[in-house]
Amino acid sequence: MELQQGFCIWLTGLPSAGKTTIAREVERRLRERGVHTELLDGDEVRRGLSSDLGFDRKSREMHASRVTFVARVLARNNVVPLVALISPYRQSRALARKEIGAFVEVYVSTPLNVCEERDVKGLYRKARMGEIHDMTGVDDPYEPPVSPEIVVDTLGQNPGESAEFLLAELVRLKWLPDSFSKSLASGAPARDHLKVHV
Repeated sequence: MELQQGFCIWLTGLPSAGKTTIAREVERRLRERGVHTELLDGDEVRRGLSSDLGFDRKSREMHASRVTFVARVLARNNVVPLVALISPYRQSRALARKEIGAFVEVYVSTPLNVCEERDVKGLYRKARMGEIHDMTGVDDPYEPPVSPEIVVDTLGQNPGESAEFLLAELVRLKWLPDSFSKSLASGAPARDHLKVHV
């Protein structure tokens, strides 16, 4: 599938909400249909580009700013950046939207107690025991999106189903052509050009 212009899919949500897992499923499906895409995972970016940053508000805002810059460069080169980033503050996400332009905010809505159950790293437990600080959802706020383009409710859905729902919503919102929806149902690659809001 040939892109007329890239656009950013920005997944935000609490730690362990399922952002990266869903983003990987979406990435695989886009690649299978010939869409050039790149996953920007918050943890991976922190190990490289943002290795000098902490977890206080200023550091989190700078981290989001760096990811925004990379996503903007990718999008303007006809790539679909998939951002999986807690990005807890509305202001950071608003700035990302303004900078990137072609921007789809996806709220991965998962209750805090479910996120804690899924937390394989044990970060929530460490935060509640006072071993770590500035943990989103514990002692640092998460500001849910007010009007995201897409809300993914992960309860009762596996990651593949969440990815299929997200892609179907992108078709409904005209970020992807109708033929993409048909290819999702059949498993066949879509052939139409990608239609993108400017």
